[in-house]
Amino acid sequence: MPLADALAVGPVVLDGGLSTELESRGHDVTSALWSARLLRDDPDAVRDAHAAFEAAGAQVATTASYQATAPGFAAAGYANAPGLIARSVQLAREGAPSSWVAGSVGPYGAYLADGSEYTGAYLSDVTVAQLREFHRPRLQVLAEAGVDVLACETLPGAAEVEALLAELEPLGVPAWISLTVVDGPDGVRTRRGEPLASVVAMCAGSVLAVGVNCTDPAAVAPAVAAGATVVYPNSGEGWDAAGRRWTGYTGAGWDVPGWVAAGARLVGGCCRVRPDDVARVAAAI
Repeated sequence: MPLADALAVGPVVLDGGLSTELESRGHDVTSALWSARLLRDDPDAVRDAHAAFEAAGAQVATTASYQATAPGFAAAGYANAPGLIARSVQLAREGAPSSWVAGSVGPYGAYLADGSEYTGAYLSDVTVAQLREFHRPRLQVLAEAGVDVLACETLPGAAEVEALLAELEPLGVPAWISLTVVDGPDGVRTRRGEPLASVVAMCAGSVLAVGVNCTDPAAVAPAVAAGATVVYPNSGEGWDAAGRRWTGYTGAGWDVPGWVAAGARLVGGCCRVRPDDVARVAAAI
């Protein structure tokens, strides 16, 4: 069944944080490639992590391609970037054979590996045309590898959404757009300060879903009120990019039944959300 048909029936459970799950299993994901390093160095570990999420109740397996880009692999001295990106799809299929496979497409800031996907600062220096050129090869490889949906995620601003929408159009593959946001006195906004509702509107009719990820779970309810239908927040901890560590876990803010009742249809977790957490999401749904 196509994912779109399943969503017409009811909510679908996403998986959790693949990179941080691999880290919890003892793998080093501190390089600029994060979990993409393991596509070459330990593919079995990636497959096993996918299997753990599916066993916990996830219905979507998100590939280890968030930071898998040709320039990123080249900088790390890895050859055959297209082959490694395609391998991420194969490993998801093998590890989670009953799941839909979502091809992860991280933002330009993820390639920079400096935490700038959480500020969007690079969008002042990179044009929409440059962003399109950057994203095009990975999107094409993931589409050709047969993903069920393209997950364009952790986007900090509308300019990158614009670039991705333009590149998605000719591919003919379902996709979702997901932003990292903050909730404040002026409502839910992207990291660049645009109202989330305005980005949801610009995506209308072009993608399967629009929403938020890699954000505080407390921001999810107002994001759903602003039109988000795909939601997969972090555990509640914050990422210290300079210290490269997670801080401040409280466990607060998760209200899966409330999110679903308000309109969320793709629900899971991002960084530090492990299989046990996904099992609780599945049980709540």
